[in-house]
Amino acid sequence: MDTWSAAITLFLIMDPLGNLPVFMSVLKTIEPKRRRIVLARELFFSLLIMFAFLFSGQAVLDFLSVSQETVSIAGGIILFIIGIKMIFPQPDGVTGLEPGEEPFIVPLAIPMIAGPSVLAALILLANQDHSRMLDWSMALGGAWLVSATILMLSSTFHRILGERGLIAIERLMGMILIMISIQMFLDGVGKYYAIK
Repeated sequence: MDTWSAAITLFLIMDPLGNLPVFMSVLKTIEPKRRRIVLARELFFSLLIMFAFLFSGQAVLDFLSVSQETVSIAGGIILFIIGIKMIFPQPDGVTGLEPGEEPFIVPLAIPMIAGPSVLAALILLANQDHSRMLDWSMALGGAWLVSATILMLSSTFHRILGERGLIAIERLMGMILIMISIQMFLDGVGKYYAIK
């Protein structure tokens, strides 16, 4: 796999367009002036986490005796819960945060940007050819930069779609998120039993 292919693959797994409704839903109770700061902070944390996994993810999982399948199952469960809350919104929102309370790392940095699929892909890239870590780093940086640009423009999408449009997209994306989460869960379970 070359650098461009790796970057495109990581970008597609990050799925910034699919994550837009979740980000807008989580950030809508925060003052507009603070949204960009919170979003930039969460994007920065996600980048740090992804680079940490690229360079030491497998070592950490081995140290904790946690398999990649476990990461996939846990991520699937978290995304399932978020998807349910998107379809059936509660007064406290998708994350259970108080109105105006800022998210911190969860759920925006993890699992929405640096999700289990991205982290597993980074571990696989590093294991595929450890001598090309510079290439994998450039691929990750490029994919993250494009994703971050799309997510930083979320307020523009909010103005274009309006509140009703966002509600419709949020519920639709909640359904899609549930399907993705179940697939992640089943993939993790399937790989776990295949190994056993």
